[in-house]
Amino acid sequence: MTDTGHLGAALDVAETDCLSVGLWAARSRRHCSYGEKPMAKTVSSRAEPNSQARSTVLVIDDDAELRSSVERLLRSVGLNAQLFASIPDFLKSDLPETPTCLVLDVRLPGKSGLDFQRELATANIRLPIIFITGHGDIPMTVQAMKEGAIEFLTKPFREQALLDAIQLGLEKDRFRRKEEAALGDLRARLETLSVREREVMVHVVRGRLSKQIAGDLGVSETTIKVHRSNLMRKMKVRSLSELTRMADKLELVQDG
Repeated sequence: MTDTGHLGAALDVAETDCLSVGLWAARSRRHCSYGEKPMAKTVSSRAEPNSQARSTVLVIDDDAELRSSVERLLRSVGLNAQLFASIPDFLKSDLPETPTCLVLDVRLPGKSGLDFQRELATANIRLPIIFITGHGDIPMTVQAMKEGAIEFLTKPFREQALLDAIQLGLEKDRFRRKEEAALGDLRARLETLSVREREVMVHVVRGRLSKQIAGDLGVSETTIKVHRSNLMRKMKVRSLSELTRMADKLELVQDG
């Protein structure tokens, strides 16, 4: 094959890989459970009786011995794990709904861990990542951390260093999930408002008085007060400051 042919084939593979990550991301958002995953090994800890409260550590490394070592370590501290030998194997699974972080080898067959980190970010998968590598250097470390990695550990690494990084990653993901759940609740409340109530809400959080809003919308002040009372009840707030904070989180009012 000519050099041009090799390049074309490489680009086709790259495009396919990016598409695979995108499809995986979409599927992971739709499904809650894993189902059968023949290519991944699952390690469930008996230390946590409530499965809904469990955290999950995803591990991608082509070194079977290292995977076994990490498996034993995670089991010893009561953590669940999903173990994968490659990125394609990982893409056959779905993300857990519990707090999760990813332990990712930098050098893997086919695609590097750094490339996969970028693809996850492009697919808007905000998964905390701990990199591990036997061939790290400063530029590689800087790149990984700049892209949002939790830690960059060089093999052989201390077990406690890995555990500390994992706990940090899980806590970060736990916080993200809590924030997203809260935002989802606010959006659900917003959906209960009528078009007029939402319009009045925007005026209210901008600091407009009922009389001013009535003039802007061409209705009576009494009507505005009724809309204001209804939207406050539906949004489950008791003060203007609380309503304003909600509007900020929902990005209802744009600057200017």
